[in-house]
Amino acid sequence: MGGKWSSMDPLQVEVPELQAFLERDPYLKPYEKDIRRRYALFKDYIEKIEAGDGNLKNFSTAYDIYGIHINKDNSVTAREWAPGAQELFLTGDFNGWDKTKTPYKKLEYGKWELHLPPNPDGSSPLKHLSEVKIIVKDHNNELLERLSPWATYVTQPADRSEGTTFKQRIWHPNPENVYKFHHPKPKKPESLRIYECHVGIATQELRVGTYLEFAKKTIPRIVKQGYNAIQLMAIMEHAYYASFGYQVTSFYAASSRYGTPEELKELVDEAHAHGLYVLLDMVHSHASKNTLDGLNMFDGTDSCFFHTGSRGQHPLWDSRLFNYAEYEVLRFLLSNLRWYISEYGFDGFRFDGVTSMLYHSRGFGQGFSGHYDEYYSLNVDVEGVVYLMLANHMLHDIYPEIATIAEDVSGMPGVCRPVAEGGVGFDYRLGMAIPDKWIKLLKETKDEDWNVGDICWTLSNRRWMEKTVAYCESHDQALVGDKTIAFWLMDKEMYTHMSSLSPPSNIINRGIALHNMIMLITHSLGGEAYLNFMGNEFGHPEWLDFPRAGNADSYHYARRQWNLVDDELLKYKFMNNWDRDVNNLEEKYGWLHANPGYVSWKHEDDKLIVFDRAGLTFVFNFHPTKSFADYTIGVRQLGAHKIVLCSDNTEYGGENRVDNNVKHFVNPEPYSGLPHRMMIYIPCRTAIVYAQET
Repeated sequence: MGGKWSSMDPLQVEVPELQAFLERDPYLKPYEKDIRRRYALFKDYIEKIEAGDGNLKNFSTAYDIYGIHINKDNSVTAREWAPGAQELFLTGDFNGWDKTKTPYKKLEYGKWELHLPPNPDGSSPLKHLSEVKIIVKDHNNELLERLSPWATYVTQPADRSEGTTFKQRIWHPNPENVYKFHHPKPKKPESLRIYECHVGIATQELRVGTYLEFAKKTIPRIVKQGYNAIQLMAIMEHAYYASFGYQVTSFYAASSRYGTPEELKELVDEAHAHGLYVLLDMVHSHASKNTLDGLNMFDGTDSCFFHTGSRGQHPLWDSRLFNYAEYEVLRFLLSNLRWYISEYGFDGFRFDGVTSMLYHSRGFGQGFSGHYDEYYSLNVDVEGVVYLMLANHMLHDIYPEIATIAEDVSGMPGVCRPVAEGGVGFDYRLGMAIPDKWIKLLKETKDEDWNVGDICWTLSNRRWMEKTVAYCESHDQALVGDKTIAFWLMDKEMYTHMSSLSPPSNIINRGIALHNMIMLITHSLGGEAYLNFMGNEFGHPEWLDFPRAGNADSYHYARRQWNLVDDELLKYKFMNNWDRDVNNLEEKYGWLHANPGYVSWKHEDDKLIVFDRAGLTFVFNFHPTKSFADYTIGVRQLGAHKIVLCSDNTEYGGENRVDNNVKHFVNPEPYSGLPHRMMIYIPCRTAIVYAQET
């Protein structure tokens, strides 16, 4: 399937809701032809799929056909796509590892098929946990060892002297050992409050954590903190633990590092039992270069799943790039999305590396200024754009409650608008400029020089009606080589002054105050969803560093020290309390699914920011020393107002300078663009949220 444009005149292509898109942003009008061309190619792909496989639903369940399957009568059926192979064989412990004893039959279009009858006693020739390999005879007559791209369970040798190459094992447990889901899938939350997590580091012990430990020990913590969604990272099997899941070898295999497929199902079901919506970090932007246990050169050629030559090589990630125009690659990737929903019960996806998929430059060495020429130029990888349109169209058509999130730094218009408008179809994009702004401020700027107007601009600069996931920091900021916000603020004294019994510390007091303020203003002003990486809710000390040669394979930094937040004598509890109460307040008032906040006041000398959202008034005083009595702010509603959250409370590590019981009465005179005014007391480094008394 080639990536050619539709033969139709792009201006004649009907895009059902394009006019609404163009009216919302008239600056897109000069690029209407480009938008129609993308949609025309999308329609071409749909038509080719319907001609070849009937419909997109059939096309995207290829996991039922491809790979190795044990049938009800215990016979075996195996199918592969290997267009560059001369011959294909299956070998394993079932045939004494004879490489050429069990050949596949060659079909049309590069496909191969194998049937094995049951054993004479009626049992299957392949047993649960049998090891198998595919042998590819290439056109040099070499016999190459490969794993099936559709492998659902692969393991690394327990004895590392045998290497780290994964082995494919048949996953076919007895019916009584197949996990059965007990709990219904939750509806997509109106306000997504996402807890980004990694199963392996979720334990406090110096080892890799497990699916079942996470289900029993970590999920209750997440629920208690007021999050309603989890985002599981590094689940698709990956070659290198320290890659954080970003060198995927087996796309259909859930990582065996943390347990079995049935145990992952139990984790997802346990999350659903607690009402959590479960997102999977989906890596379709690139693949591991491994050949013995990855997709690379599966059929003995440089192509197969990937582009040949330099276009198939990622310049910085040292990985392979998919050929999204190839019919069988689309089958593989679209089915991969549905596999994790149908097999494991995932509710949605966060797509990794979307910027790399959208542009031939892969986003590197390219500063995105926001000029629309950058989004409709020859640098745009239209095949990647159209693959994402297909994926989102398919997912939202089949699964009405799904949510998809794009990790895109470029700001391409329409990424988070429906495909019917000419958009790419995501529900949210990550607000990647926000953590960069906070880290830059903490690294380079004195507190008294913070530009509050610039902060407000960064938090509110997003496309109208394209939802953003706001976050202060994700796993990217926690990894070794960077530092979390808590560490930037307090690393000088985190090991000596975090005890409630230790002498007061200006560094710690400042750190906790700013940590809480940064979290709230990001949560309430920065987007339509919020994300936190596990442990950052309580200011987890130290970075995240997986076992590797450079640290003598240590697990010291590849874990979460839950004891720190559980210890009542330590100050980590203050940030944890704040994080929980902010989430609970959002649950009550729903600012994430309300219209964006309206900033009515930003004062550079006072370092004050005031905005309202969802009927609440948010006030932030970032000044390091100035407190203000009788400070006038604008409000929308008449009537008395009350404090519903104040970061200066002692349970949040504050100094208790504010009386939360004082009623605030409103003067019916306009102020700062709002119809009414109110006078408040706002101490330095404090955030207060007001609500109208009912």
